[in-house]
Amino acid sequence: MGEWLYLVAIVIAVLAGLAAYSWTNMWVNVLLVVLGIVVGIMNVSEKEAKEFLIASIALIVAGTVGFIALNTAVSGLGTILDAIVKNIAIFVAPAAIITAVKAVHALASSK
Repeated sequence: MGEWLYLVAIVIAVLAGLAAYSWTNMWVNVLLVVLGIVVGIMNVSEKEAKEFLIASIALIVAGTVGFIALNTAVSGLGTILDAIVKNIAIFVAPAAIITAVKAVHALASSK
């Protein structure tokens, strides 16, 4: 189920990013955060934590860069890409936090 939630969240992030050119919706962000929490709890195993956290860092950093400069090449393209990547980062961040807390707990409790 976690894999499907992940795919649903990515689709929502992309669609909301495409739609961000004309509107934004706070509820999309809330939905992405909730889906991120669920995926972080259900879908990331201890074995996958390291790779997931590295990928999460890359996505979150990419979400902070901004793609607005692409608007000079193709009108609106930078705005849309910026919104898509930021939406994916909004989804990934809570899953990364939960995964990181689980990883720290596992490290602290191992003997």
